[in-house]
Amino acid sequence: MSSDRSLGRDVHFYDISRPDKALGGLILTPSITEKTFLFALGILIISAHPYEVYLRGTEVPLGPTDEPLQPGKYDIKPDSPRGRILLTNEFSITRVLSHTVTGRDETFRQRVRERDRKCVITGIAIPSRLVDSNDWSSYHAAHIFPLSGEEWFIRNGFSRWITNRDGEHDTGINSCQNGVLLLSHIHEKFDNFSISINPDDDYRIIAFRDDIFNVGGRTLDPVCRDPSNERSVRDELLRWHFRQTVLANMRGAGEPVFETDFPPGSDMVGEILSGPAAVKRMEAELFSRLGGLSLV
Repeated sequence: MSSDRSLGRDVHFYDISRPDKALGGLILTPSITEKTFLFALGILIISAHPYEVYLRGTEVPLGPTDEPLQPGKYDIKPDSPRGRILLTNEFSITRVLSHTVTGRDETFRQRVRERDRKCVITGIAIPSRLVDSNDWSSYHAAHIFPLSGEEWFIRNGFSRWITNRDGEHDTGINSCQNGVLLLSHIHEKFDNFSISINPDDDYRIIAFRDDIFNVGGRTLDPVCRDPSNERSVRDELLRWHFRQTVLANMRGAGEPVFETDFPPGSDMVGEILSGPAAVKRMEAELFSRLGGLSLV
C-alpha cells in the first residue's frame, strides 16, 4: 500500500498561460512561508526569464518574506511575453526507511550518537542514564543520503563532500557527516521526505505533509552542525535532501509515500510488487538491507 501526496493539497501552482492545468502543489503547513514557497519553486521551475508569483485574484506578487503562505491557486508569470514556464523533469530518488544492519555502518551509528546525544530535529536529549546503559531505543542514527542510493552517491560524486572517509575505498556514505540522530518516528518522516531541513534558510525544519509532531519551523540543533567540528553534517547533503523533498512533494502529483509497517507473516514482497514504482522500490529495499556490500 502507498499514500498519494497530492490528496489534501490546498496550494496549487500554474503557468499563467495555462490556468486550468496545475503544475503541482503542496499541503500547507505552518512552516511553509512565502519565502519557502518561492525557494521551492526555484527548484521546480525552469525559465529563461525571471518570473513573479501571484495568488490568483490578487495584484501583488509574493516576496521572500516569513509571512505564512495562504491557501489557493498561484499563477507564475514570466516578465517577458516570450517567457515560458517549464517544470523540471528531475525525479526524486526512491527512498525506503534506512536500516543499520551491517558491521560497515556500526562506526557510523556510534559517531552520530557520540556527536548528537539528542534528536536534532525535536531537541529531545537522551537521558544520561540511558547512554550509560547503552540503551538507545527510539533514537536512530539516520542517513541523510540513503544507503539504498549508494551507487548514485558514488556515480554523482557526493563523496567529495565527505572529509573523514576511512581509506581510499570508503565511499563516505557511512560517514557521520552524512548522518543525524533522530527519534524513530521523526526518522520515518525524514526518510519518506515528509520533513526536511533547509540549510539556506537558517536550517529551518520544513514540514511538507501534515505536521503531526509539530516540528515545522524549528531550527536544526547546532550540536550536529558546529563548523568547528570536523564530524559535523555537510550542508551539501542537507541541501540535497531538501531538494529531493521538494521534488517528491510538489512536482506534479508527487511521489507515493510507501508503507513501512509489515506485520510478521505478511507478504512484504507481494505488497511491494503490487504497488507503485515496484521495481525501483524493491531495488531500494534490497540495497538498504544489503548495504554492507561494497560497490567500489
